[in-house]
Amino acid sequence: MACIDINGLTKDYGQGHGIFDLTLSVEEGETFGFVGINGAGKTTTIRHLMGFLNPESGRARIRGMDCWSEAAKIKRLVGYIPGEIAFPDAETGAVFLKRQLEMQGSRDMEYCKYICDKLQLDATAPLKRMSKGMKQKTAIAAAFMKSPDILILDEPTTGLDPLMRDHFIDLIKEQKAQGHTIFMSSHIFEEIEVTCDRVAMIKDGRLVAVTSMNDIRHNENKTYKIEFKDGESYRKFMEFHYQAACNKPEQLQVTIDVNDAQIGKLMQDLKGCNVLFFKEVKHSLEEYFHNIFKEAKNNVQ
Repeated sequence: MACIDINGLTKDYGQGHGIFDLTLSVEEGETFGFVGINGAGKTTTIRHLMGFLNPESGRARIRGMDCWSEAAKIKRLVGYIPGEIAFPDAETGAVFLKRQLEMQGSRDMEYCKYICDKLQLDATAPLKRMSKGMKQKTAIAAAFMKSPDILILDEPTTGLDPLMRDHFIDLIKEQKAQGHTIFMSSHIFEEIEVTCDRVAMIKDGRLVAVTSMNDIRHNENKTYKIEFKDGESYRKFMEFHYQAACNKPEQLQVTIDVNDAQIGKLMQDLKGCNVLFFKEVKHSLEEYFHNIFKEAKNNVQ
């Protein structure tokens, strides 16, 4: 049984807004990324998982429990960071975190203090006077402090500077190493790339693609950038008619797309050329994301 199971989930707000027939699953111990532009349906999906919304059709389940009718049970298992943070009344961040921990049946603040130190959060600051970044750190501490089995995170690094994002990624990797399940939406491709096992892409409330990060990292279709020492070598190579992704004759450069099966031929063809440099251009999640969305747009047209 999947840890998180979404099947045919639909919530129609009208005028094309909402989510429509959304189906995906997340396995136990998997770190799963959820990407899409603003308004694509990421937060609506997550609010269904947390039991804040009742779907018009379809269902969402966590460990076999219905996310709407058994939301109270699910919340005991889940650490959650909302997309929009609104704290209840509390004098300081420390008071808020202590209350949250006690509500979960614990008084052990040791791991919470570790998270605050890692994120350089002064939890003694008045909650209402905290900056956006400090509030985000407080929300991260609240979600992680009991090291829950399941983390559901909606744009968790909003407002964090690059250094704090790196520390957050460390926390994700620690939770992942403990076998916890993580469902995370983000518009920052780099943090999805370095943490997630799989990623789903959503557009206009509909699932566009689900792919393994390993498949993106080790794609059989490679891209190489080549620069030649002289014009004769450049012209000789261009006669082989490889698929050029980018061609800069004035710089004696060409970028080509090559399947793994063609690598041997490519090396042979380059033997008779004076090559200045030969470099693989790594495929990224952002590139994959834009290509998928471009294809989806072309199919609609």
